[in-house]
Amino acid sequence: MASNVLVFVEQRGGRILPAVFQLMQAAKEVADKAGGHVEACIVGKDIAGLANEVAAYGAKKVYTVDDPAFEHYRASAYTTALDAAVEAASPKAVFIPTTFMGRDLASRLGARRRAALVIDCTHVEADGDDLIATSTLYCGKVFAKFKLTGSRLQIVTIRSNAYPAAEKQDGASAETVAVSATVSDKDNRVTVQEVVSTSSGVKDVTEGDIVVSGGRSLKSEENFKIIYDLAQSLDGAVGASRAACDAGYQPHSRQVGLTGKVVTPALYVACGIDGAIQHLAGMRGSKVIVAINTKKEAPIFGVANYGVVHDLFDMVPLLTEEFKKLNAAG
Repeated sequence: MASNVLVFVEQRGGRILPAVFQLMQAAKEVADKAGGHVEACIVGKDIAGLANEVAAYGAKKVYTVDDPAFEHYRASAYTTALDAAVEAASPKAVFIPTTFMGRDLASRLGARRRAALVIDCTHVEADGDDLIATSTLYCGKVFAKFKLTGSRLQIVTIRSNAYPAAEKQDGASAETVAVSATVSDKDNRVTVQEVVSTSSGVKDVTEGDIVVSGGRSLKSEENFKIIYDLAQSLDGAVGASRAACDAGYQPHSRQVGLTGKVVTPALYVACGIDGAIQHLAGMRGSKVIVAINTKKEAPIFGVANYGVVHDLFDMVPLLTEEFKKLNAAG
């Protein structure tokens, strides 16, 4: 088996997820130690133009599965496409972003290939022919290391922001290999009839280097405007606690926590969130945590780097105003 690492390039509407460029760095570290190089796989419709973008971040060869059948994600069809790319590339390992799509795709590919698989890793390193993958257990209280044998394909999904983005090299190019994947009737059990966008134009919580989250203390969907204003001033994403989502203040797509989305941004600002264990498990890996809460005994202060015991309705607008001043000053 080759020593190359294949990165699955998750894209939506021709836009590559930022997490992919972080995986390129993780893949480079492993491939360099194993004596190989980084390759990439892109699946979709009219995606050939993305190859150069991926090459700029270190991919030496890009496998493209470009067909109208892959315009929208369908689990079986995409598994067939990625499986065809793996057959063509014969990599040592496959790295996939830890997203809803990535989790789904990795487990299906792992079953089809009878591969060694670890989901939601925070660190991956080569150990001879084997791969050592670090993940978290028990709501983030325990770090577990898994050894993936080199005798079979190794598949890992890697958490967003666990690695910095690979260094971009403008003008870099890569060999492009078109891969054909035949979609069977079995793969077409789900038919896409209509696509309705629910995007608000604000970054997804898994994509932001900065995440500003609000809790049930916001009291209404309308009051979340101050969270959006602060996030916008920081060019960040908006998150919410499970209690806020269950109350209908925000959609569950913005829920941060063990039963929502796990995030590890450079900065996490928790506004009016007490810090239930499920929420802490979803954000405790953030590089810097700021908590704003009127309850000084709230568990969130136990993990926060900076804490403010104050009413969020006073503090958040003040922060927004100050960041807007800084932005205006350049």
